[in-house]
Amino acid sequence: MKIMILGAGVMGSATSWPLSDNGHEIRLVGTHLDHAIIQNCKESGYHPRLKRQLPKNVTPFYIEEIEKAIDGVDFIVSGVNSMGVRWTGQKLAPYLKPGDKVIAITKGMEADPEGNLLILPEVLRSELPDSIKDKVSLAAIGGPCIAGELAGQRQSCVYFGCRELEAALFMAGAFRTDYYHVWTTNDVQGLETAVAMKNAYATGVGIATGVLSSSGGVDGAGAYMHNLAAALFAQGCIEMQRILELTGGNTAFAFGLPGAGDLFVTCQGGRSSLLGKLLGEGKTYQQAVKLMEGETLEAALMVMQMAKALPKLEARSILITQQMPFMQMLIDIIVNGKPVKFLLDQFFTDCCI
Repeated sequence: MKIMILGAGVMGSATSWPLSDNGHEIRLVGTHLDHAIIQNCKESGYHPRLKRQLPKNVTPFYIEEIEKAIDGVDFIVSGVNSMGVRWTGQKLAPYLKPGDKVIAITKGMEADPEGNLLILPEVLRSELPDSIKDKVSLAAIGGPCIAGELAGQRQSCVYFGCRELEAALFMAGAFRTDYYHVWTTNDVQGLETAVAMKNAYATGVGIATGVLSSSGGVDGAGAYMHNLAAALFAQGCIEMQRILELTGGNTAFAFGLPGAGDLFVTCQGGRSSLLGKLLGEGKTYQQAVKLMEGETLEAALMVMQMAKALPKLEARSILITQQMPFMQMLIDIIVNGKPVKFLLDQFFTDCCI
């Protein structure tokens, strides 16, 4: 097949490995922010952020060359971050035809004025003209998959979700290798909800590491704060389940690959957990953002969307804030500028006898 990847960041580019291993032709198109990456790839075939030579079947393109790159492709992979989803829809709109397929790696949601949570494939769809928006298949990838590990051909397990299941099955067939394992679902709403929420909760779990650091670190007897981190992790899964139930998604995703699985891998390092660590050390969100300059903080963006959604949902008697104490804590820290305060006795109330 011929496949175009839009976005030359680490995750978008990493998806080229299984595709190349299956013999497909990949056209890697950088956004307007990826000029230096694409230049490097064109000159040497070396991806400076992944620190690897690109697979043999990958041809890099500047964004100005998108018309050439998209010509004749079997489907498109969107590797643009959540802040660029609307831009992606606008950029693809002139070239999409009925029956085309787009699968995104982006994780996040948007709250509409009524507090409804919109998954990013539907946000992208909203940027397409009426003549085409319901005639293309918009899919998503969700599950625990670190870009560097995928590019290193390490074992990875993910879901492909699309409301047109046949499209998910088609693209999964193009991707599957002996190290990249793909399950499919038509519950793209549930899949995207779980993987978006887990970013926020990974930041929350990371706060425990920061609190440990600010309190002097591991003590002489080797005591960490794994107990606290585990409690935060568990409450995060429970709250993901509540949001899945609210949005009509498969609640089992909260404790499977898209929820607990993706939450675990995100807690192992990266932007979301580092943000939590800085907040746990006592830094304000604004101070943390300065220290992480240049990073897209999708976890914080998700918390901000939930800060918009929760009051509207409560006003509509759909959800009450007390059901989401961990998320409310994150909203207080990131949106309202309050210091870290664990209200652990408010957790796990549905599990009590």
